[in-house]
Amino acid sequence: MSAILSISDLTKTYASGLQALKSVDLEIDRGEIFALLGPNGAGKTTLINIVCGIVTPTSGTVTVGGHDIIRDARAARSLIGLVPQELAITPFESVGQTVSFSRGLFGRPANPAFVEKVLKDVALWERRKSRIITLSGGMKRRVLIAKALAHEPQVLFLDEPTAGVDVELRQGMWQVVRELRDAGVTIILTTHYIEEAELMADRVGVINEGEIVLVEEKGELMRKLGRKQLTLQLQQPMAAIPAQLAPYRLSLAADGRELVYTYDTQSERTGITGLLDDLGAAGIGFKDLQTTQSSLEDIFVDLVRGNR
Repeated sequence: MSAILSISDLTKTYASGLQALKSVDLEIDRGEIFALLGPNGAGKTTLINIVCGIVTPTSGTVTVGGHDIIRDARAARSLIGLVPQELAITPFESVGQTVSFSRGLFGRPANPAFVEKVLKDVALWERRKSRIITLSGGMKRRVLIAKALAHEPQVLFLDEPTAGVDVELRQGMWQVVRELRDAGVTIILTTHYIEEAELMADRVGVINEGEIVLVEEKGELMRKLGRKQLTLQLQQPMAAIPAQLAPYRLSLAADGRELVYTYDTQSERTGITGLLDDLGAAGIGFKDLQTTQSSLEDIFVDLVRGNR
């Protein structure tokens, strides 16, 4: 699959001396949903703002659809839609006016039918004549998404797009995102709702302290770094783990009524068979067992901690 966004050796150092990005290399494939995760201050918004032409890089190159963002800024920017974190919208225009105006800013001819479709997709058609100032925070967020889609971009950046949006509306927005991806639009999102990244993304990148820590297909990332736990519900509570079981690095939970075994999903052998045999030999009975796997949030937290 060809890359629509290529970032090479990108750095950004602000006048204050803060180095926000450190030699970032990243390629985003055409038509994928890419989740960029990182703690506050990691460099996510700086990276997005450079690609969108809002912030000037200190060094490095960025191309969008083959267009360099510095040498061919107008062509590159025309391929990009941005939904920023800030709710910066002209307060006294109507919803329909502000979305149509955004389309015109990029030299697109008037297309009332397309604007209508976008407003319906984000559940704003009924409020098309309402002034922005009369809208709730969640509705204003939807206006930003409509504005970003108005000029039919090939790459859409969603910087915390569902912040302040209720659960039902959030689900509706993600349906719109899926439809855009199916239509060939590349989606790059940052979010604090890591369950959304786990649900939506094809690939995940983790950035911390201005550096890309990892880029991986979501499923492969969870296979490589995810942990599984086997929880055994004991027939009798246990005060301490017998010494002969020490190699399994077990832990007690639920006031000694549960025995927890954590194992590596990459290992050829999980050790579960040997554990069960040794439990039987030690006279430890259990009445039930269950397995759980770490979530993308668990993996993200571990990666960030390990990068410090």
